[in-house]
Amino acid sequence: MKTLAVAFINAAFLCLALVARADLTIEITQGSDNPTAIALVPFAWQGSGTAPEDVALVMESDLARSGQFAPVARTDMLGLPSTQAEVFYRDWRALETEYLLIGKASPAPNNGMRLDYELFDVLRQTRVFSGFESGPASDARMLAHRVSDKIYEHLTGVRGAFATRLLYVSVTRGGAGNKDYYRLTMSDSDGARPIVLLESREPLLAPTWAPDAVQIAYVSFETGRPAIFRQDLATGKREQLTNFKGLNSSPAWSPDGKTMAMVLSKDGNPDIYLMDLATRQLTNITNNFAIETEPTWMPDGKSLLFTSDRGGRPQIYRYDLASKATNRITYEGKYNARARVAQDGRNVVLVHQQEGNFHIAVLDLVTNRMQTLTSTALDESPSIAPNGSMVLYATKLGDRGILAAVSVDGGAKFRLPSREGDVREPAWSPFLSTK
Repeated sequence: MKTLAVAFINAAFLCLALVARADLTIEITQGSDNPTAIALVPFAWQGSGTAPEDVALVMESDLARSGQFAPVARTDMLGLPSTQAEVFYRDWRALETEYLLIGKASPAPNNGMRLDYELFDVLRQTRVFSGFESGPASDARMLAHRVSDKIYEHLTGVRGAFATRLLYVSVTRGGAGNKDYYRLTMSDSDGARPIVLLESREPLLAPTWAPDAVQIAYVSFETGRPAIFRQDLATGKREQLTNFKGLNSSPAWSPDGKTMAMVLSKDGNPDIYLMDLATRQLTNITNNFAIETEPTWMPDGKSLLFTSDRGGRPQIYRYDLASKATNRITYEGKYNARARVAQDGRNVVLVHQQEGNFHIAVLDLVTNRMQTLTSTALDESPSIAPNGSMVLYATKLGDRGILAAVSVDGGAKFRLPSREGDVREPAWSPFLSTK
Protein backbone atom coordinates (compact mmCIF):
# COMPACT_ATOMS: atom_id res chain seq x y z
CA MET A 1 0.00 0.00 0.00
CA LYS A 2 1.48 3.36 -1.00
CA THR A 3 0.21 6.88 -0.34
CA LEU A 4 1.37 10.15 -1.87
CA ALA A 5 1.21 13.43 0.05
CA VAL A 6 -0.71 15.82 -2.13
CA ALA A 7 -1.06 19.56 -1.64
CA PHE A 8 -4.30 20.48 -3.30
CA ILE A 9 -3.24 23.92 -4.45
CA ASN A 10 0.52 24.02 -3.88
CA ALA A 11 2.24 23.79 -7.23
CA ALA A 12 5.19 21.90 -5.81
CA PHE A 13 2.98 18.93 -5.10
CA LEU A 14 1.13 19.20 -8.37
CA CYS A 15 4.25 17.95 -10.12
CA LEU A 16 3.33 14.52 -8.71
CA ALA A 17 0.99 14.29 -11.70
CA LEU A 18 3.98 12.98 -13.62
CA VAL A 19 3.80 9.66 -11.78
CA ALA A 20 0.16 8.98 -12.53
CA ARG A 21 -0.46 6.28 -15.12
CA ALA A 22 -4.19 6.51 -15.67
CA ASP A 23 -4.35 9.82 -17.49
CA LEU A 24 -7.58 10.43 -19.37
CA THR A 25 -8.21 11.84 -22.81
CA ILE A 26 -11.23 13.83 -24.00
CA GLU A 27 -13.33 12.48 -26.90
CA ILE A 28 -16.38 14.64 -27.65
CA THR A 29 -19.09 12.44 -29.16
CA GLN A 30 -22.10 14.76 -29.27
CA GLY A 31 -22.78 18.49 -28.93
CA SER A 32 -25.90 20.50 -28.32
CA ASP A 33 -27.98 21.96 -31.14
CA ASN A 34 -27.13 25.55 -32.16
CA PRO A 35 -24.00 26.03 -30.03
CA THR A 36 -22.64 29.55 -29.60
CA ALA A 37 -19.74 30.33 -31.94
CA ILE A 38 -16.80 31.70 -29.98
CA ALA A 39 -13.22 32.46 -30.97
CA LEU A 40 -10.51 32.00 -28.36
CA VAL A 41 -7.38 33.63 -29.71
CA PRO A 42 -4.02 32.27 -28.48
CA PHE A 43 -2.90 34.42 -25.57
CA ALA A 44 0.11 36.63 -26.24
CA TRP A 45 3.05 35.59 -24.01
CA GLN A 46 4.76 38.53 -22.33
CA GLY A 47 7.77 36.64 -20.98
CA SER A 48 10.95 35.18 -22.37
CA GLY A 49 10.99 31.87 -24.20
CA THR A 50 7.66 30.13 -24.63
CA ALA A 51 4.57 30.15 -22.41
CA PRO A 52 4.34 27.28 -19.89
CA GLU A 53 0.86 26.42 -21.21
CA ASP A 54 -1.36 27.22 -24.18
CA VAL A 55 -4.12 28.53 -21.93
CA ALA A 56 -6.46 29.48 -24.78
CA LEU A 57 -6.38 25.86 -25.95
CA VAL A 58 -7.41 24.70 -22.47
CA MET A 59 -10.32 27.16 -22.53
CA GLU A 60 -11.29 26.02 -26.02
CA SER A 61 -11.46 22.41 -24.84
CA ASP A 62 -13.48 23.39 -21.75
CA LEU A 63 -16.14 25.27 -23.67
CA ALA A 64 -16.32 22.70 -26.48
CA ARG A 65 -16.99 19.75 -24.18
CA SER A 66 -19.80 21.66 -22.45
CA GLY A 67 -21.66 21.20 -25.74
CA GLN A 68 -22.94 24.78 -25.64
CA PHE A 69 -20.08 26.39 -27.57
CA ALA A 70 -18.49 25.83 -30.97
CA PRO A 71 -14.94 27.26 -30.91
CA VAL A 72 -13.63 28.78 -34.13
CA ALA A 73 -10.71 26.81 -35.58
CA ARG A 74 -7.39 28.60 -35.23
CA THR A 75 -6.57 27.87 -38.84
CA ASP A 76 -9.60 29.95 -39.86
CA MET A 77 -8.67 33.01 -37.80
CA LEU A 78 -7.82 36.07 -39.88
CA GLY A 79 -5.86 37.72 -37.09
CA LEU A 80 -4.49 37.10 -33.61
CA PRO A 81 -5.31 40.22 -31.60
CA SER A 82 -4.19 40.56 -27.99
CA THR A 83 -5.51 44.11 -27.36
CA GLN A 84 -8.82 45.79 -28.08
CA ALA A 85 -7.13 48.11 -30.60
CA GLU A 86 -6.18 45.06 -32.68
CA VAL A 87 -9.74 43.71 -32.87
CA PHE A 88 -11.36 44.11 -36.31
CA TYR A 89 -14.96 42.98 -35.94
CA ARG A 90 -15.48 42.49 -39.67
CA ASP A 91 -12.90 39.67 -39.67
CA TRP A 92 -14.82 37.82 -36.97
CA ARG A 93 -18.25 38.51 -38.47
CA ALA A 94 -16.95 36.92 -41.69
CA LEU A 95 -16.43 33.73 -39.68
CA GLU A 96 -19.92 34.03 -38.15
CA THR A 97 -18.33 34.42 -34.73
CA GLU A 98 -20.62 35.59 -31.93
CA TYR A 99 -18.06 36.15 -29.17
CA LEU A 100 -14.32 36.77 -29.15
CA LEU A 101 -11.86 36.20 -26.30
CA ILE A 102 -8.38 37.71 -26.37
CA GLY A 103 -5.73 37.93 -23.70
CA LYS A 104 -2.16 38.09 -22.50
CA ALA A 105 -0.20 35.71 -20.30
CA SER A 106 2.58 37.23 -18.21
CA PRO A 107 5.15 35.93 -15.74
CA ALA A 108 4.56 37.06 -12.16
CA PRO A 109 6.78 37.15 -9.04
CA ASN A 110 7.66 33.94 -7.20
CA ASN A 111 7.32 31.73 -10.29
CA GLY A 112 3.81 32.99 -10.80
CA MET A 113 1.66 33.66 -13.83
CA ARG A 114 -1.05 36.17 -14.65
CA LEU A 115 -3.75 35.90 -17.29
CA ASP A 116 -5.46 39.10 -18.47
CA TYR A 117 -8.46 38.57 -20.72
CA GLU A 118 -11.22 40.45 -22.54
CA LEU A 119 -14.46 39.09 -23.99
CA PHE A 120 -16.17 40.88 -26.91
CA ASP A 121 -19.63 40.64 -28.43
CA VAL A 122 -18.85 40.58 -32.15
CA LEU A 123 -22.35 41.42 -33.38
CA ARG A 124 -22.72 44.41 -31.04
CA GLN A 125 -19.06 45.35 -31.43
CA THR A 126 -18.64 45.90 -27.72
CA ARG A 127 -16.46 44.58 -24.94
CA VAL A 128 -18.59 42.45 -22.67
CA PHE A 129 -16.24 42.18 -19.71
CA SER A 130 -12.59 41.79 -18.75
CA GLY A 131 -10.64 40.35 -15.86
CA PHE A 132 -7.56 38.49 -14.74
CA GLU A 133 -6.47 35.35 -12.93
CA SER A 134 -3.14 34.80 -11.20
CA GLY A 135 -1.35 31.98 -9.43
CA PRO A 136 1.63 29.63 -9.72
CA ALA A 137 2.88 29.15 -13.29
CA SER A 138 2.80 25.39 -12.68
CA ASP A 139 -0.95 25.80 -12.12
CA ALA A 140 -1.52 27.49 -15.50
CA ARG A 141 -4.17 24.96 -16.55
CA MET A 142 -6.24 25.70 -13.46
CA LEU A 143 -5.96 29.43 -14.13
CA ALA A 144 -7.27 28.75 -17.64
CA HIS A 145 -10.15 26.70 -16.21
CA ARG A 146 -11.08 29.67 -14.01
CA VAL A 147 -11.26 31.95 -17.03
CA SER A 148 -13.45 29.34 -18.75
CA ASP A 149 -15.73 29.40 -15.72
CA LYS A 150 -16.10 33.19 -15.98
CA ILE A 151 -16.91 33.01 -19.70
CA TYR A 152 -19.39 30.18 -19.20
CA GLU A 153 -21.18 31.95 -16.35
CA HIS A 154 -21.39 35.26 -18.18
CA LEU A 155 -22.82 33.73 -21.35
CA THR A 156 -25.09 31.07 -19.84
CA GLY A 157 -26.03 32.49 -16.44
CA VAL A 158 -24.82 29.25 -14.79
CA ARG A 159 -21.68 29.07 -12.68
CA GLY A 160 -18.88 27.25 -14.50
CA ALA A 161 -17.42 24.01 -13.12
CA PHE A 162 -14.26 23.62 -15.18
CA ALA A 163 -11.97 24.62 -12.27
CA THR A 164 -12.94 21.52 -10.30
CA ARG A 165 -11.41 18.07 -9.91
CA LEU A 166 -12.32 14.43 -10.37
CA LEU A 167 -11.66 11.33 -8.33
CA TYR A 168 -11.71 7.90 -9.93
CA VAL A 169 -10.32 4.41 -9.51
CA SER A 170 -8.12 2.91 -12.21
CA VAL A 171 -7.38 -0.79 -12.47
CA THR A 172 -4.37 -2.29 -14.23
CA ARG A 173 -4.77 -5.99 -14.87
CA GLY A 174 -2.24 -8.73 -14.31
CA GLY A 175 0.49 -7.29 -12.13
CA ALA A 176 3.04 -9.31 -10.19
CA GLY A 177 1.49 -12.63 -9.23
CA ASN A 178 -1.28 -11.88 -11.73
CA LYS A 179 -2.85 -9.55 -9.17
CA ASP A 180 -4.53 -6.30 -10.23
CA TYR A 181 -3.26 -2.85 -9.27
CA TYR A 182 -5.85 -0.37 -8.00
CA ARG A 183 -5.06 3.34 -8.02
CA LEU A 184 -7.16 6.10 -6.51
CA THR A 185 -6.49 9.06 -8.78
CA MET A 186 -7.32 12.76 -8.72
CA SER A 187 -7.29 14.88 -11.88
CA ASP A 188 -8.52 18.17 -13.26
CA SER A 189 -12.10 18.17 -14.55
CA ASP A 190 -10.82 17.43 -18.07
CA GLY A 191 -8.75 14.44 -16.93
CA ALA A 192 -5.45 16.32 -17.17
CA ARG A 193 -2.72 16.34 -14.49
CA PRO A 194 -3.64 13.04 -12.81
CA ILE A 195 -2.18 12.40 -9.36
CA VAL A 196 -2.18 8.95 -7.77
CA LEU A 197 -3.37 9.39 -4.18
CA LEU A 198 -3.30 5.74 -3.20
CA GLU A 199 -2.07 2.52 -4.79
CA SER A 200 -3.12 -0.93 -3.64
CA ARG A 201 -3.20 -4.57 -4.65
CA GLU A 202 -6.63 -4.78 -2.99
CA PRO A 203 -9.85 -3.18 -4.32
CA LEU A 204 -10.59 0.51 -3.79
CA LEU A 205 -14.21 1.66 -4.03
CA ALA A 206 -16.64 4.54 -3.61
CA PRO A 207 -14.40 7.62 -3.45
CA THR A 208 -16.23 10.72 -2.28
CA TRP A 209 -15.40 14.35 -1.48
CA ALA A 210 -15.79 16.30 1.73
CA PRO A 211 -17.88 19.44 1.13
CA ASP A 212 -14.79 21.67 1.52
CA ALA A 213 -12.85 19.50 -0.98
CA VAL A 214 -9.81 19.23 1.30
CA GLN A 215 -10.56 15.65 2.39
CA ILE A 216 -11.84 12.55 0.66
CA ALA A 217 -13.24 9.23 1.84
CA TYR A 218 -13.25 5.82 0.21
CA VAL A 219 -13.50 2.08 0.83
CA SER A 220 -10.33 -0.02 0.90
CA PHE A 221 -9.93 -3.79 1.28
CA GLU A 222 -6.35 -3.51 2.55
CA THR A 223 -7.28 -4.95 5.98
CA GLY A 224 -8.77 -8.06 4.42
CA ARG A 225 -12.33 -6.75 4.49
CA PRO A 226 -13.97 -3.52 3.36
CA ALA A 227 -13.19 -0.55 5.59
CA ILE A 228 -13.91 3.18 5.26
CA PHE A 229 -10.95 5.55 5.28
CA ARG A 230 -10.69 9.31 5.05
CA GLN A 231 -7.63 11.11 3.73
CA ASP A 232 -6.37 14.67 3.92
CA LEU A 233 -5.31 15.90 0.49
CA ALA A 234 -2.75 18.44 1.75
CA THR A 235 -0.79 16.01 3.90
CA GLY A 236 -1.76 12.57 2.61
CA LYS A 237 -2.62 11.56 6.19
CA ARG A 238 -5.12 8.69 6.30
CA GLU A 239 -7.51 7.62 9.04
CA GLN A 240 -9.52 4.42 9.23
CA LEU A 241 -13.09 5.17 10.31
CA THR A 242 -14.64 1.67 10.41
CA ASN A 243 -13.52 -1.90 10.90
CA PHE A 244 -16.74 -3.76 11.59
CA LYS A 245 -17.45 -7.29 10.43
CA GLY A 246 -19.35 -7.47 7.17
CA LEU A 247 -19.96 -4.47 4.94
CA ASN A 248 -18.41 -1.07 5.55
CA SER A 249 -19.25 0.90 2.44
CA SER A 250 -20.78 3.89 0.63
CA PRO A 251 -19.39 6.82 2.66
CA ALA A 252 -21.18 10.13 2.10
CA TRP A 253 -20.34 13.42 3.84
CA SER A 254 -23.16 15.63 5.10
CA PRO A 255 -23.28 19.13 3.58
CA ASP A 256 -21.84 20.65 6.80
CA GLY A 257 -19.00 18.11 6.87
CA LYS A 258 -19.76 16.99 10.44
CA THR A 259 -21.50 13.68 9.73
CA MET A 260 -20.86 10.79 7.40
CA ALA A 261 -23.57 8.45 6.15
CA MET A 262 -22.43 4.90 5.45
CA VAL A 263 -23.61 1.34 4.99
CA LEU A 264 -22.80 -1.21 7.71
CA SER A 265 -23.96 -4.78 8.13
CA LYS A 266 -22.47 -5.31 11.58
CA ASP A 267 -25.90 -6.07 13.04
CA GLY A 268 -27.12 -8.32 10.24
CA ASN A 269 -28.67 -6.74 7.15
CA PRO A 270 -26.97 -3.81 5.41
CA ASP A 271 -28.41 -0.61 6.89
CA ILE A 272 -27.74 3.12 6.67
CA TYR A 273 -25.86 4.60 9.62
CA LEU A 274 -24.79 8.13 10.45
CA MET A 275 -21.40 8.68 12.08
CA ASP A 276 -20.65 11.84 14.06
CA LEU A 277 -17.11 12.47 12.84
CA ALA A 278 -16.13 14.25 16.05
CA THR A 279 -17.26 11.54 18.48
CA ARG A 280 -17.49 8.50 16.16
CA GLN A 281 -20.97 7.85 17.57
CA LEU A 282 -23.17 5.83 15.20
CA THR A 283 -26.90 6.21 14.63
CA ASN A 284 -28.86 3.61 12.65
CA ILE A 285 -31.49 5.40 10.56
CA THR A 286 -32.82 2.31 8.77
CA ASN A 287 -33.68 -0.95 10.45
CA ASN A 288 -35.30 -3.09 7.83
CA PHE A 289 -35.15 -6.68 6.66
CA ALA A 290 -34.23 -5.40 3.20
CA ILE A 291 -30.88 -4.28 1.80
CA GLU A 292 -30.43 -0.53 2.35
CA THR A 293 -27.45 1.04 0.60
CA GLU A 294 -25.96 3.96 -1.38
CA PRO A 295 -26.91 6.93 0.83
CA THR A 296 -26.63 10.46 -0.52
CA TRP A 297 -27.53 13.73 1.18
CA MET A 298 -30.00 16.29 0.02
CA PRO A 299 -28.24 19.68 -0.27
CA ASP A 300 -30.04 21.17 2.74
CA GLY A 301 -28.80 18.34 4.98
CA LYS A 302 -32.31 17.63 6.26
CA SER A 303 -32.86 14.33 4.47
CA LEU A 304 -31.06 11.56 2.61
CA LEU A 305 -31.82 9.40 -0.40
CA PHE A 306 -30.83 5.75 -0.46
CA THR A 307 -31.37 2.55 -2.43
CA SER A 308 -33.54 -0.20 -0.94
CA ASP A 309 -35.15 -3.39 -2.16
CA ARG A 310 -37.78 -3.31 0.59
CA GLY A 311 -40.44 -3.23 -2.13
CA GLY A 312 -39.01 -6.30 -3.84
CA ARG A 313 -36.68 -4.51 -6.29
CA PRO A 314 -34.11 -1.73 -5.90
CA GLN A 315 -35.73 1.70 -5.77
CA ILE A 316 -34.84 5.11 -4.35
CA TYR A 317 -36.25 6.16 -0.98
CA ARG A 318 -36.02 9.38 1.02
CA TYR A 319 -35.43 9.54 4.78
CA ASP A 320 -36.34 12.72 6.66
CA LEU A 321 -34.08 13.32 9.66
CA ALA A 322 -36.61 15.36 11.65
CA SER A 323 -39.68 13.17 11.24
CA LYS A 324 -37.75 9.90 10.68
CA ALA A 325 -40.25 9.15 7.91
CA THR A 326 -39.21 7.16 4.84
CA ASN A 327 -40.92 7.61 1.48
CA ARG A 328 -40.34 5.98 -1.89
CA ILE A 329 -39.55 8.48 -4.68
CA THR A 330 -38.98 6.31 -7.80
CA TYR A 331 -41.77 4.32 -9.42
CA GLU A 332 -40.90 4.25 -13.10
CA GLY A 333 -39.09 1.03 -14.02
CA LYS A 334 -38.16 -2.08 -12.07
CA TYR A 335 -34.69 -0.90 -11.06
CA ASN A 336 -33.47 2.49 -9.88
CA ALA A 337 -30.29 2.89 -7.81
CA ARG A 338 -27.19 4.99 -6.93
CA ALA A 339 -28.94 8.36 -6.67
CA ARG A 340 -26.94 11.60 -6.64
CA VAL A 341 -28.56 15.02 -6.13
CA ALA A 342 -27.80 18.30 -7.88
CA GLN A 343 -27.10 21.32 -5.68
CA ASP A 344 -30.47 22.80 -6.58
CA GLY A 345 -32.12 19.87 -4.79
CA ARG A 346 -34.39 19.28 -7.75
CA ASN A 347 -32.60 16.96 -10.18
CA VAL A 348 -31.55 13.48 -9.09
CA VAL A 349 -29.30 11.44 -11.36
CA LEU A 350 -29.43 7.67 -10.96
CA VAL A 351 -28.95 4.29 -12.62
CA HIS A 352 -32.17 3.28 -14.33
CA GLN A 353 -32.88 -0.10 -15.92
CA GLN A 354 -34.72 0.00 -19.21
CA GLU A 355 -35.34 -3.04 -21.44
CA GLY A 356 -32.67 -5.00 -19.62
CA ASN A 357 -29.98 -2.32 -19.97
CA PHE A 358 -28.62 0.00 -17.30
CA HIS A 359 -28.63 3.68 -18.25
CA ILE A 360 -28.05 7.00 -16.52
CA ALA A 361 -31.28 8.95 -16.02
CA VAL A 362 -32.34 12.15 -14.31
CA LEU A 363 -35.45 12.46 -12.15
CA ASP A 364 -37.06 15.86 -11.59
CA LEU A 365 -38.34 15.81 -8.00
CA VAL A 366 -40.86 18.56 -8.75
CA THR A 367 -42.52 17.08 -11.83
CA ASN A 368 -41.57 13.42 -11.15
CA ARG A 369 -40.46 13.21 -14.79
CA MET A 370 -37.74 10.65 -15.53
CA GLN A 371 -35.48 11.28 -18.54
CA THR A 372 -32.98 8.70 -19.75
CA LEU A 373 -29.71 10.39 -20.71
CA THR A 374 -27.55 7.56 -22.06
CA SER A 375 -27.94 4.75 -24.55
CA THR A 376 -25.05 2.45 -23.64
CA ALA A 377 -25.87 -0.78 -21.85
CA LEU A 378 -23.81 -0.91 -18.66
CA ASP A 379 -23.73 2.59 -17.21
CA GLU A 380 -23.12 3.03 -13.49
CA SER A 381 -21.79 5.27 -10.69
CA PRO A 382 -23.17 8.68 -11.76
CA SER A 383 -21.69 11.83 -10.24
CA ILE A 384 -23.08 15.27 -10.99
CA ALA A 385 -21.03 18.43 -11.53
CA PRO A 386 -21.37 21.01 -8.73
CA ASN A 387 -23.20 23.38 -11.10
CA GLY A 388 -25.66 20.63 -12.06
CA SER A 389 -24.86 20.85 -15.78
CA MET A 390 -23.08 17.54 -16.49
CA VAL A 391 -23.16 13.98 -15.20
CA LEU A 392 -20.00 11.88 -15.07
CA TYR A 393 -20.41 8.10 -15.00
CA ALA A 394 -18.65 4.80 -15.63
CA THR A 395 -19.44 2.66 -18.66
CA LYS A 396 -17.92 0.17 -21.10
CA LEU A 397 -16.19 0.78 -24.41
CA GLY A 398 -15.56 -2.63 -25.91
CA ASP A 399 -14.09 -4.68 -23.08
CA ARG A 400 -12.66 -1.66 -21.23
CA GLY A 401 -14.10 0.37 -18.41
CA ILE A 402 -14.10 4.09 -19.18
CA LEU A 403 -15.58 7.30 -17.87
CA ALA A 404 -18.10 9.29 -19.87
CA ALA A 405 -20.18 12.41 -19.35
CA VAL A 406 -23.54 13.68 -20.51
CA SER A 407 -25.32 16.99 -20.00
CA VAL A 408 -28.46 16.91 -17.84
CA ASP A 409 -30.55 17.62 -20.91
CA GLY A 410 -28.86 14.78 -22.81
CA GLY A 411 -27.64 17.13 -25.54
CA ALA A 412 -23.86 16.97 -25.03
CA LYS A 413 -21.74 13.87 -24.51
CA PHE A 414 -18.05 13.10 -24.23
CA ARG A 415 -15.82 10.22 -23.14
CA LEU A 416 -12.68 10.13 -21.01
CA PRO A 417 -10.99 6.80 -21.75
CA SER A 418 -7.75 5.97 -19.98
CA ARG A 419 -4.58 5.29 -21.92
CA GLU A 420 -3.92 2.36 -19.61
CA GLY A 421 -6.27 0.00 -17.76
CA ASP A 422 -9.90 0.40 -16.75
CA VAL A 423 -11.37 3.41 -14.95
CA ARG A 424 -14.43 3.42 -12.73
CA GLU A 425 -16.09 4.95 -9.63
CA PRO A 426 -15.95 8.65 -10.63
CA ALA A 427 -16.65 11.46 -8.17
CA TRP A 428 -16.89 15.11 -9.20
CA SER A 429 -15.56 17.57 -6.62
CA PRO A 430 -17.47 20.48 -5.11
CA PHE A 431 -16.47 23.99 -6.19
CA LEU A 432 -12.90 24.68 -5.10
CA SER A 433 -11.77 27.63 -3.06
CA THR A 434 -9.62 30.08 -5.01
CA LYS A 435 -7.97 31.50 -1.88
